Amino acid sequence: MIHKIVIPTPFAVGDVNSFVVKGDRLSLVDAGPKTPAAYEALKNGLKELGYSFNDIEEVFLTHHHPDHAGWMDAFDKAEVVGHPFTDLWLKRDEEFMKFHDRFYLERLQEEGVPEQYFSWIEKMKLPIKLMGDRTLNRETNEGDDWHGHPGWKVLETLGHAQSHLALYNERTGEMIGGDLVLEKVSSNPLIEPPFNPSDERPKSLLQYNDSLKRLLSLPIETIYSGHGNQVTDIHPLIESRLQKQHERAMKVHGMLVNESKTIYELTMELFPAVYLKELGLTLSETIGQTDYLLSKGLIKQTAGEGGILKYEQT
Repeated sequence: MIHKIVIPTPFAVGDVNSFVVKGDRLSLVDAGPKTPAAYEALKNGLKELGYSFNDIEEVFLTHHHPDHAGWMDAFDKAEVVGHPFTDLWLKRDEEFMKFHDRFYLERLQEEGVPEQYFSWIEKMKLPIKLMGDRTLNRETNEGDDWHGHPGWKVLETLGHAQSHLALYNERTGEMIGGDLVLEKVSSNPLIEPPFNPSDERPKSLLQYNDSLKRLLSLPIETIYSGHGNQVTDIHPLIESRLQKQHERAMKVHGMLVNESKTIYELTMELFPAVYLKELGLTLSETIGQTDYLLSKGLIKQTAGEGGILKYEQT
């Protein structure tokens, strides 16, 4: 049985879902942000099911984002399991954080973002304080069995995060999907550092599209999502969202008629009311659309003065 616990967050996304799953072991999938309100919601949700923190044998993290990876600390007797990249975010050692800052500084520079907004790098790290202080006891990834839950497999579903995993049971058609497929909105494919510092920037939107397309080949009946209600009628929803994403990209394509623009210039045009308030989200969205158009050969990228990248129609 899969039981949902709804947990409040201080983020614009609103409540986040944790799932208690009873198999050969008792597991919790995702653990909310590390806030007092989230702790109370988890405690009360477990109590309603007849459990306490000490009864949980495993905390499985679908990805490293703070609204999902906070209260592992409350489960002293549980094994913490997740993607190998999740552990880098949980450890947050000096080397990784220096790479993190350097990666985002390079992105802002090549996107043509004015220097006065480079302080966003420090601002974006504030939510990290709501992540737990435990690290993984065990790493898992694509094709692994979900220990203690016969019939369930781990799928690597990158895009929204570079650490994103989903859990899938082919026999029952059930998936616990993290932020892969949400009921009402598409997940934002966030620009994040690569797992290996020597690798190029991951193309998050292309990864996310590939993860969605993969679901079209699976007989999925229900996805238990990280936010909102569970999702059914999966395939038409995914096809619709892929089409809408194509249309958004073509809107960006239309902005490049007879002129070249930077990511920052496109972002200001796409999100005039919110781009400064939500700089990371809006830049990520714009970069995703240019990555998509580049992959289709519809635009080209050139490097100008100071390494600032510009985009124009082919």
